[in-house]
Amino acid sequence: MEPLGSTLTATYAHPRPAPTNFLPAISTLASSYRDHFPHYNLTHPLSLPWRPSTYYKVASNLPTLGPYCTRAQKVCESTMLPFVSNRTTLFTRYTPDDWYRSNLTNYLESDTSRHNSERLRVDTSRLIQDKYQQTRKTQADSTQNLGERVNDIGFWKSEITHELDAMIGETNELTDVKKKLERALMETEAPLQVARECLFHREKRMGIDLVHDDVEAQLLTEVDVILCCQERMKLHLDKAIAQLAANRASQHELEKDLSDKQAAYRIDDKCRHLRNTSDGVSYFRGVERVDATVSVPESWAKFTDDNVLRSQSERAASSKLRDDIQNLLVVTANEMWNQFNKVNLSFTNRIAETADAKNKIQIHLAKTLQEIFQTEMTIESIKKAVKDKSAFLKVAQTRLDERTRRPNIELCRDLAQLRLVNEVYEVDDTIQTLQQRLREAEDTLQSLVHTKATLEHDLAVKANSLYIDQEKCMSMRKAFPNTLRLVGYC
Repeated sequence: MEPLGSTLTATYAHPRPAPTNFLPAISTLASSYRDHFPHYNLTHPLSLPWRPSTYYKVASNLPTLGPYCTRAQKVCESTMLPFVSNRTTLFTRYTPDDWYRSNLTNYLESDTSRHNSERLRVDTSRLIQDKYQQTRKTQADSTQNLGERVNDIGFWKSEITHELDAMIGETNELTDVKKKLERALMETEAPLQVARECLFHREKRMGIDLVHDDVEAQLLTEVDVILCCQERMKLHLDKAIAQLAANRASQHELEKDLSDKQAAYRIDDKCRHLRNTSDGVSYFRGVERVDATVSVPESWAKFTDDNVLRSQSERAASSKLRDDIQNLLVVTANEMWNQFNKVNLSFTNRIAETADAKNKIQIHLAKTLQEIFQTEMTIESIKKAVKDKSAFLKVAQTRLDERTRRPNIELCRDLAQLRLVNEVYEVDDTIQTLQQRLREAEDTLQSLVHTKATLEHDLAVKANSLYIDQEKCMSMRKAFPNTLRLVGYC
């Protein structure tokens, strides 16, 4: 590759090639503008050196040219700063310097012809006219090429603008969906807290009611469901953040490319409208020897096409992600609502079971209290019976004791004596039997009292369980967010 600023062979030194179309075929570009690819003819050869190794990375480092003057020409070519004030001059057939040297040649030839032969004046006049027409034609061709180039840039500008508007709209929609997802994720915190508080309150149940019942199993399942939904929401939220970054990167590339296209459009449009009588037209000697280009028409068109295709790909991915997030919000809301209803149903059933058990305990407690009362009455009657039998025993024993004082032969074992002895035994046996029954009645009373205490404790346990499930847990679960809030609309 020749160094920048080195002398290049003028394009007019080569034979003029037949016009060819250098833009890639439309069928090779998979984009929305497949049937609207610009067409123009390049009449210059593509033998100009360029730097494919720099390609797009150095596109932003525009080379500059130092002033082309006598002083600048003395500077070493390796220290000259390349500058292209008008890139389209690299594609012209002739340059102002060529035109100037041509005129000098014509003048010298005219002087020589005038001194050599008068008859050459007509040929010289005709030659000047021909060169003038040729130069005008060359300039017209350059103007036409510039017009085609402006049309091409305008076409790509419209494509970039259309894709940029679509990308901005898609980014805004994805941002809105991301905000909905964030709101939905925040709304899941309240149900999760409620489920955990329900589990915490149910740990305060007492005695036998501290059981791993269906309510507790459903509450644990609800916690797992909400945590799973949160994990999926966070995963999609991370994807949305990454997709928004990719969208903005693609949007930045489109905006940068559009800005470059607008600058190039203004420059080429200005060059197209330049005339020999326009202001600002001057000599820039040596500019034709500087090649600061970084692309050819094919790579130039491919660069913008790649940007548009990348933007379309990111938009498609963004649209799919939006649909996935919308579906996720609906699915997670349905899952949490279904589990919420299952937990409430389990609570309702458990509350009904506990209330029924409590009612039955109250019935048994009432019966037990009645039985305790009856047993106490029985004990009192037994004690009274024992007391009554003591009088009979005293009389019988007193009679026997008095009969022991009978004198001599009167101490007869008569029928009365035998009957009194039997009476003492019978009354004593009766008293022993009544005392045994009294002890049994007292034991029974103790058992009834213990049963009463057990029933009263169980009743307190059931009342505590009902209070926890019905008053604390169910009252908290009334604040479960509705479906609109779970999908992020509120």
